[in-house]
Amino acid sequence: MSQQPVVLPYADPAFVANPFAFYRRLREDGPVRRATIAGGLDAWLVMPYEECLAALSDPRLSSDVCQASDPGLRRQLPVAERESMVSNMLRADPPDHTRLRRLVSRAFTARRVAELRPHVQEIADRLLDAVVPTGRAELIGDFALPVPVTVISELLGVPTSDRQDFQRWVDDLILRGPEPPDPAVLDRGWRRMRSYLTGLLAAKRARPGEDLLSALITARDEEHRLIEDELISMAFLLLAAGYITTVNLIGGGIAALLAHPDQLRMLREDPALLPDAIEELLRYDGTLNPGIARFAREDVSIAGVDIPRGATVLVASAIADRDPAQFPDPDRLDITRGDSAHLAFGHGIHYCLGAQLARMEGQVAIGTALRRLPDLALGVSPEELRWRPGGLRGPERLPVTFTPDPSA
Repeated sequence: MSQQPVVLPYADPAFVANPFAFYRRLREDGPVRRATIAGGLDAWLVMPYEECLAALSDPRLSSDVCQASDPGLRRQLPVAERESMVSNMLRADPPDHTRLRRLVSRAFTARRVAELRPHVQEIADRLLDAVVPTGRAELIGDFALPVPVTVISELLGVPTSDRQDFQRWVDDLILRGPEPPDPAVLDRGWRRMRSYLTGLLAAKRARPGEDLLSALITARDEEHRLIEDELISMAFLLLAAGYITTVNLIGGGIAALLAHPDQLRMLREDPALLPDAIEELLRYDGTLNPGIARFAREDVSIAGVDIPRGATVLVASAIADRDPAQFPDPDRLDITRGDSAHLAFGHGIHYCLGAQLARMEGQVAIGTALRRLPDLALGVSPEELRWRPGGLRGPERLPVTFTPDPSA
């Protein structure tokens, strides 16, 4: 197999809109390929489902970016306080990962998520109340974004009035296009985010509440289970991860249903299919694309391909979730497919802590939109939709029309 990296063409709008034909050809060419990914980084793509499943639990593959040998990867972190940005459970291995995850896991249990559901329903209804009389909406800005932002802000104790500021800083730090990011933009975004979080944590130290950040401050100041950099980085991770992928689940899920009117009709007629529909939407077009980064602690062999120590290994969950060896007719959206063990939330010890929350928010938001927006349709041609480039997939905007309800 050729070791010349294949370039994922993020500069091509057609690829960004629908990368799956490209991925299918890539997978058919071999199970593991070197690739140039978003930001111009070099990585090894692992694509078959079984190999991806194994890789996500392989202790030889670390989540710690400090294990990476690619200097370009380190340059894509802010120079200012570079270590503090990654001092969180997403980029930690055991035992630190175990300690950090345990501190927040109680906020994301199935019981806690179930308790939040009525309030999430209130948020969704309130947002739609503002648009149902008009017959048109931009469903990302009007709905898909503010639902999870409001939920995670309330859970953490962050003022929702700060939403636009922290959303802009998160975008500066996380979103990637075909070219390496501007270091000045990264540094500016992290300085502003850190300054904001430092001020927020100081305010909560002075007047603690019942929110998750107040609990983490107690763990830091009284129980000494966190250092300050870990506290700040954990706050950043929870804030960013708490909304950015769920926005794409809601917006991308609605876009996929609009592109498959038979599935949309089936779901309208039988709302009991909603939990299975969410799982199928995650499999069919998940929010991480193409997948999840790991870093080789040592020389490893995957599917007969030798990968050197320090290499970035991209466990391509979006490609694996369309592996025909695991999913019959994988390019067909089928909301009756049932639990398909997709990898959109990862696997193993790093399985997404907020998976149950994201599922619930997706069910409530998509279900409410379908119920309250009759004759829902795209407000532009499918070709006019613009999708986020890079590793976080979802429509940038989602203009829609529907039959208005002037009495609402």
